[in-house]
Amino acid sequence: MNPAKRRLIFERLRAANPQPTTELVYRSPFELLVAVVLSAQATDKSVNLATAKLFPVANTPDKIVALGEEKLTDFIKTIGLFRTKAKNVLGLSKMILEECDGVVPSSREELERLPGVGRKTANVVLNTAFGQPTMAVDTHIFRVANRTGLGPGKDPLEVEQKLLKFTPPEFLMNAHHWLILHGRYTCVARKPGCPGCIIRDLCDYRNKTS
Repeated sequence: MNPAKRRLIFERLRAANPQPTTELVYRSPFELLVAVVLSAQATDKSVNLATAKLFPVANTPDKIVALGEEKLTDFIKTIGLFRTKAKNVLGLSKMILEECDGVVPSSREELERLPGVGRKTANVVLNTAFGQPTMAVDTHIFRVANRTGLGPGKDPLEVEQKLLKFTPPEFLMNAHHWLILHGRYTCVARKPGCPGCIIRDLCDYRNKTS
């Protein structure tokens, strides 16, 4: 894909949604971190329903630790893999208290040391909470990047590196949000909504739906 076409794609996505953001509900970097950890293999909607009950009770590392694993599990038991996620949220809360003075770290290396935090989760937190131009490649972005030709790759890391390299700098801060929302609502897995797609004419996908 040539630079002019790539720029036009992002210009259209920006025009349609000038200030995109995550659909997870949060009010602090810690709330965002917990929500993203809980969102693995789960919908943002299901996470928001759980955190709407959890966060008024415990929304800081010390409050999560005080809550304990059993009570924390009760709050998130409607989310997939809730037992593992409860252990991870409790573990990362303890580590933030003990090693980070109770503050969510703003570097990838420190974030990825936390239980349940991989590269994608770290990228979301770095971008959304700390304003860093990262690219958190989930299944939606992986699909959109490959279908459109914006950043084709055989695995999430390759797609991330290509998107970071080829996305014009002025779009990098919001590109992750535009692409995930496009994949979630338009360029869906089974039958992409090509007829109503605002970048249909710029997309390299050969099997467009009519």
